[in-house]
Amino acid sequence: MTTATFALRTGGSRQLTGTGALLRFNLRRDRVVIPSWVAVTALLVLSLPSSLKNVYSTPAERADIARQMLTNSSLRATYGPVFSDSLGGLTAWRIGGYAAILAGIMSLVVVVRHTRDEEESGRQELVSSAMVGRSAPLTAALLTAFVANSALALLITAGLAGQGTAGALALGLGIGGVGMVFATLAAIVAQFTDSGRLAKGLTGGLLGTAFVLRAVGDSTTNDASSPATWISPIGWLENLRPFASERWWVLALFAAAALLQGFAAYELAGRRDVGMSFLPARPGPANGRLGTAGALAWRLQRGAVLGWSLGFLAAGVAFGGITKGAADLVGDNAKTREIIERMGGQSGIEDAFLATMVGMFGMLAALYAVSSVLRLHSEETSQRAEPILANAVGRLRWAAGHLTIAFAGAALIMLLSGLGLTLGYGAEPGPILAATLVQLPAIWSLGALAVLLHGLSPRLSPLSWAAAGLALLLGWIGPALNLPQAVLDISPFGHLPKLPGGDMAWGPVVALTGIAAALIAVGLAALRRRDLTT
Repeated sequence: MTTATFALRTGGSRQLTGTGALLRFNLRRDRVVIPSWVAVTALLVLSLPSSLKNVYSTPAERADIARQMLTNSSLRATYGPVFSDSLGGLTAWRIGGYAAILAGIMSLVVVVRHTRDEEESGRQELVSSAMVGRSAPLTAALLTAFVANSALALLITAGLAGQGTAGALALGLGIGGVGMVFATLAAIVAQFTDSGRLAKGLTGGLLGTAFVLRAVGDSTTNDASSPATWISPIGWLENLRPFASERWWVLALFAAAALLQGFAAYELAGRRDVGMSFLPARPGPANGRLGTAGALAWRLQRGAVLGWSLGFLAAGVAFGGITKGAADLVGDNAKTREIIERMGGQSGIEDAFLATMVGMFGMLAALYAVSSVLRLHSEETSQRAEPILANAVGRLRWAAGHLTIAFAGAALIMLLSGLGLTLGYGAEPGPILAATLVQLPAIWSLGALAVLLHGLSPRLSPLSWAAAGLALLLGWIGPALNLPQAVLDISPFGHLPKLPGGDMAWGPVVALTGIAAALIAVGLAALRRRDLTT
C-alpha cells in the first residue's frame, strides 16, 4: 500500500500533492500519543518472556501448561491455543491477541482522527482549499498508521529476537498487520459516518466482533482451524503461528485485506464531498427535547456507555466461567500460584483469581472514566462548547453533565462486570459486586486527575492517558516482575483492599474518594477561570 500505488488509482500524483507535508504534520500532532501507545504495547509484549521464565522455569513446566490448554476450552477462548511450549511460543499465546487489539485500537483512532475528525471540525475544508490533492489527507492518515504499526512491529521483532528471529519477526509483522487491517477498515467506516465519535465506535465494535469470532472458534478446536477463527484478523495472527513453524503465507491475508480495504476507502472518498458522508445524520425533531446540559451530555455519551457496559458484562461472564479452571491453569506450579495470589491478595486460588479479574476490570474502567471526562476537551477544542456556554449555561453546569456520565458510568460498568463474573462463576452476587464497587475510588481518582489537567490547560489533558496507562501497566506486569510494593503503590489501585476473600480496609477507600473530590474541585475552579480554547 504505497503512495505510488494509490497515485495510479486516484488519477495521478496531483491527487497526492501535499501528502508529505500532511504526514509530517500528523506525526507532529501525534508525537506524544503514538510513541506512548507503541511503547506501552511493546513493553507488555517484551516483558512477558522474563515473567514466563520466572513462572515456568523448566521445559517440563512449559510443556505441562501447553498440554493443559488442549483440554480447557474456556482458557483457549480467552487466550487462544498454544502451538509451542518455548518462551517465545508462550509469549505469542499469552499476549499476542491482546497486543493485536491494542494495535487495532491505536490504528483506528489515528485514521479517524486525521480523516473524519478533521472534516467534522471544518479544518479539512480549509486545508483542501490550499495546494493539497484530493487523496492527500486520506493517504497521510494511512501512512501515519503505517508508521506507528511499523515502529511497533520493529520493537517487538528486535526485543524478542533472542527467543528466535523468525518467530519474533512473524509476531511483530502479525501484530502490525492486524493494526493496518483495522486502519484501512476505519478509513472505510469514516466515509459512511458524519462524526468521528461514531466512526471510532463502529470500527471498535468490528474489532470486538473479531475478538469474539476468534474466541468462539478457539473454544471449539485446539488448533485454530475453525472457520470462525479464520474469519477474524486476530485469528490470522494465531494461524501465522509465531515461534512454531511459522506459516509465512498467512501474511498475504493481512496485505490483501489492507490493500482491498484501502482501495475501497479511496473509491468511496472520491465519490462524496468533503464534510459529507454516505449515511448523513438524521434531522432532529422540530422542537428540541434536550433542555439541559446534562441531557446533552447523555445524548453525546450514551453510545459509549452502552458499548462499555455490554463489553464489561460479556467479559465478566467469560472470565467468571474460567475461574473454576484457574486451578487447572496453575496446576502444581508454585510460582504461578504466588503471582496470582500476589495480584489477588490472598491464598485461595479462586478468590485470588476473582480479585485479580476485578482489579483488571477496575483498571480498564479507568480508561473509560478518562475518555469520558476528556469529552470536555473534545467539545472545547472542536468549538462546540462555545455556542452552549454563550447561552444561559454556566461552565460548571456544562462540565457537571459530562462528569456525571463519566463517574456514574464507571460505577455502572463495574457493577455489570461484577454481575457478569457472578453469572459466569455461579456464586452469590454480594461479595463479587462489593469487590467491584471497592474499585471505584481508584477509578474516580484517575478520572479526577483528568478533570484537574483539563481544567488547568487543555494541552495537559493527554497526560491523563499516561497516568491511566501507567496504572494499567503496573497492575498488569508489576506482580509478575515482582516489583517492590513501593512501586506498585504508585497506582491508586495498589492501595485498595483485595476483594473478594480479603479483609475490607476503609481507610484507603475513604482517602482515595477524598482525593478524587479535591482534584475535581480544583479542576473545576481552574476551568472557571481560564479562557476557552478557540
